[in-house]
Amino acid sequence: MKSVITGSGIGVPKNVVRNEALTRLMDTTEEWIRTRSGIEERRYADPGQGSAELGSIAAEAALADARRSKKEIDAVIFATMTPNFYFPGNGPVLQAKMGFPETIPTFDIRQQCSGFLYGLDLADSLIQSGKYRRLLLIGADVHTPFMPWEMGWESTIGGTARELTPEEYAFNTSIRDRTVLFGDGAGAVVVESSEDGDRGFIAAKLFTDGSNIEALYVPGVGFRRRPYVDKEQVERAEPIPVMEGREVFKQAVSRMPESVRAVCAAAGVNVTDIDLLMVHQANLRIVEGVGKALALPSEKVPHNIERYGNTTAGTLPILYHECVRDGRIKPGMLICFTALGSGLHWGAALYRT
Repeated sequence: MKSVITGSGIGVPKNVVRNEALTRLMDTTEEWIRTRSGIEERRYADPGQGSAELGSIAAEAALADARRSKKEIDAVIFATMTPNFYFPGNGPVLQAKMGFPETIPTFDIRQQCSGFLYGLDLADSLIQSGKYRRLLLIGADVHTPFMPWEMGWESTIGGTARELTPEEYAFNTSIRDRTVLFGDGAGAVVVESSEDGDRGFIAAKLFTDGSNIEALYVPGVGFRRRPYVDKEQVERAEPIPVMEGREVFKQAVSRMPESVRAVCAAAGVNVTDIDLLMVHQANLRIVEGVGKALALPSEKVPHNIERYGNTTAGTLPILYHECVRDGRIKPGMLICFTALGSGLHWGAALYRT
């Protein structure tokens, strides 16, 4: 028995925000953003549109693609680091919003950029255990609430543009290394048990190393604090993520290739046997660096970061869906998913289409 993806779908906001829109808010240029990240545009959610809402859109599309009804789904896995509420997670929010029966269990997981990858392994494990036959897996994130909206950001989604104060402009510039990278988006897949020959998940290798959490984390709004959030934290911008870009880059271009080699060794295949390598879309230079480290040609390493930016748990399912839609994924192909994110969590999984 294998775990097989039988349908996929995406949910992306309507608001397309090109690099030029950000140059009005901070000291940057379109070229600066594009050459350092590969990003040309990203999507921003509407006010009130959270990761649960985008995840629901993606989930409905995946169910339709798989030709499955909600009653046929045994469990839901929702991967996000930006849930609609601090608690509960997005699982019950999506259950109620989409009208799933009350008997369905939902799992909320938080592995940030590796969330969808971990979710795939969890879905496969639950199917292999015999507990469930059919699961819905969603990866979705909405990063725009991290942005300082009171400092002119409304203009990015059609709001009135105004002259920023020197202080606002300076603050926006101080966090430009992060804000230019992220977008909002969701992807979903239906994963089912199948006896269809060699098709399905083959192996996964997942890893965690918490010894350098400060390389990518949110320093404020945590339950080590009393209170967990206060005015002073907000004024110090501590709810905004902190990232050591060089350290994250170094870890990404070494850890992901290592995990790909490890999962290929475990499955008894060569890296050169991979037909498509699905790399988490954090930065185009990282994507290209991972492909180069594995000596895979560029046509085997697809990317769409130029259109979406980093959507964290949404990147892998959005990329997978677009490759299916565009005919880049064909029956019998060996697909490898790999990601690295805050934690650090990273790994790789092999899948035969």
